[in-house]
Amino acid sequence: MNIEEAKKYLDKVIDKARVHLYKPIQIAEILYRDRTKKDIDLKDLSTYRTQSRKWRDIVCLDFLGRTSTSSARYQDDVFNDNATPPNVLFLLGEENKRKNGIVEAYIYRKFAQRYSQMSTGVDYCVNHNISNFDVAEFLGLFWHEPGLRRSIDKIYEIVVYSLFSALVEVLDVCVEVSINKSKVDILAEFEDFAKKVMLLSEKEPILKMKARINRVGVTNASDRGLDMWANFGLAIQIKHLSLTEELAENIVSSVSSDRIVIVCKEAERNLIVSILNQIGWKSKIQSIITETDLIAWYEKAMRGKFAKVIGKKVLKHITDEIVVEFPASNNDSILEFINNRGYLSLKDKIWE
Repeated sequence: MNIEEAKKYLDKVIDKARVHLYKPIQIAEILYRDRTKKDIDLKDLSTYRTQSRKWRDIVCLDFLGRTSTSSARYQDDVFNDNATPPNVLFLLGEENKRKNGIVEAYIYRKFAQRYSQMSTGVDYCVNHNISNFDVAEFLGLFWHEPGLRRSIDKIYEIVVYSLFSALVEVLDVCVEVSINKSKVDILAEFEDFAKKVMLLSEKEPILKMKARINRVGVTNASDRGLDMWANFGLAIQIKHLSLTEELAENIVSSVSSDRIVIVCKEAERNLIVSILNQIGWKSKIQSIITETDLIAWYEKAMRGKFAKVIGKKVLKHITDEIVVEFPASNNDSILEFINNRGYLSLKDKIWE
């Protein structure tokens, strides 16, 4: 194997990575450690397999404010034979040391490029208003950019959350929790529980609160399970890829709710219904919302009778959520890091 072939292995890992590029960053930090500390053996995986997660996490916390939440087994896939096994890392390491960190520089330039592309999403929201924001065009920014397509699931979540949350807020939806009056004797027995868990008591047997929709959180886990939940008993799963029977089972079995809403592409709707019927779980699905529905609702939110009330709130949610999900898209810490490491001056034909 020569360096050009080793580079192809690295490029494959970069191309497959989501926008956070956890695995490529881990490779970069292994090579950096090998070049600067010289205390690992790239041919011996045991000298860096586990430790390299910590080296990666230091950088990721600086750039992203978070680290990978994937399982250790998934994280270790970066060392598989079809990714960057020790023999490939050894060749990359020799090239990296010979050229003063050129492979590290290449990886971090790719990272900066990916986030520069992501910032176009924020720019689109900033430069558009309720008169010209087009949700289909916005989604297209990510569909048509190969480096961003791997993160389209998170963009779909943001688009759905931003609209749903804004509408719940504008509609001023409230949730009421109360105790059956015939159960006051049990309430008296467990009043400390009721106060601590449900904020209810004999004096205050009814609780009213604002309805809210929440995203489960920032994660790079595989496409399964719960994406959003509401404090009025609703679970929401976003599907932008083809649904298999296995994924359908994951959606329903991993969400303990009998009111699940699935958001999907129009072309997937009939397949989803068919699969859910086959596995006998269609009764748990409250509704299926398609991308066509979303586009229509966005049109009303941006240019309908109540656009001034709803539209601006939706756009703010989108911008805020992109920054939360992809924080480096809104700061220059990456370029500062690249400059501090001396990568800007490194140039080489095969590492452009």
